Amino acid sequence: MIIKHLLNATALAALMAAPVAAQEGPIKIGASLPLTGNFSVAGSKHQQGYELCVGLINERGGILGRQVELIVSDNRSDPATAINQYERFINVDGVEAVYGTFSSRLTFPVASILAKNGFVHPVPAGGALRIYTQGHKNIFYFQPNAAEYVGASLAGVLKDLVPADAAPKSAAIISADDFFANGVWSGLMGEKVMDPADGSEVADLAPGYLADNGIEVVFSEKWPEEGFSDWLNLANRVKQSGPDMIIGLTASAEEAVQLTRAFKTVRAEADLVYLSQGTQAEFAEGTGESSNGILIHTSWHKDAPFEGLLGGEPFSNADYVAAHQAAYGAVPDEDSAIPFAVCQGIEQAMIGAGSTDNAAMGTWLSGRSKDDPVRSILGRFNWDDTGLPADKPFLMTQWNGGELQFVYPTDEFEGVNPMTYPKGSF
Repeated sequence: MIIKHLLNATALAALMAAPVAAQEGPIKIGASLPLTGNFSVAGSKHQQGYELCVGLINERGGILGRQVELIVSDNRSDPATAINQYERFINVDGVEAVYGTFSSRLTFPVASILAKNGFVHPVPAGGALRIYTQGHKNIFYFQPNAAEYVGASLAGVLKDLVPADAAPKSAAIISADDFFANGVWSGLMGEKVMDPADGSEVADLAPGYLADNGIEVVFSEKWPEEGFSDWLNLANRVKQSGPDMIIGLTASAEEAVQLTRAFKTVRAEADLVYLSQGTQAEFAEGTGESSNGILIHTSWHKDAPFEGLLGGEPFSNADYVAAHQAAYGAVPDEDSAIPFAVCQGIEQAMIGAGSTDNAAMGTWLSGRSKDDPVRSILGRFNWDDTGLPADKPFLMTQWNGGELQFVYPTDEFEGVNPMTYPKGSF
């Protein structure tokens, strides 16, 4: 009997000691990213953003006195693989937190897995509205708004920067059949957003940003999400429709390059060209002078004077740009900056909660407000009940002379460049 009591006591002591021992090791954080496949360019840059942030945190002593161990897996741009990898992070690797993946296509199914396991889900790139209407707790989007509302910033440009007598009256809108692109399309065209799970209506966006601004759609078409190559034929049909404005909603920067090259080849012209992708240096390199005058929305710009926190100390956007250049020998773009901000947000949640407990971190993040936000290189964040940021506009940028210039909103901060209008030829 004495031996039995001693064994029970020993076992109990071991169980009580186990969590303490785990808390003494590194904080494991998992991220499944598309390092190969259709989204590989953005996925690789997301890895850079996460790794740079984690490295700087560890240089500053880690989080809560512990170093951070980042575990990155390549999901090959495949949703099923991404799901399996996050399940492995949780059930095999024993991560205490996760960073989100890239694209709405991958984020949508991953959101259910993380919610089921009670994990905070910080989303770097997954803007489709239906991701945030599933009722998941502790999901937080680290960009200004859902894809369906991107059109508000384009409408603002038309209203505030283009003279009324020179504003476009017609538009051609073409899009990849992609989660995010479809969301932007729905907002511009005034469509209903449906829940793919049960067919219920998520939102009715009628009449849409284009109709609201008196713009007639003279051509509209979507291309398949994968394997599309008939860019010249598509560009020529857009040209033949004679639009004042061309809207191209691509699934990747690579598609934006192909589309822009095609417009140049067919000698298309328009007063205003807006693309949903193309802030990356690879876009400018792949299109050359054809990129001049093209508008693209973004969540980040290298010249934005945002003030964030890292290691509990001030860390500005300028600090981030310098650190990225030192680490990778190039100026960053938003595909690296956004995941860096995600990392900042999770660090602040752990410090604010005083632990890596996901429920506590979720409560802390949900409690952020305009006056007490998460502070990042993308600016300040607090979220509504769905996980979308509150009162945070997209930035509108434009390529001119090989430089991505910030042009709107004009009252956000200093350093705004005048918008080139009309664009004319490619």
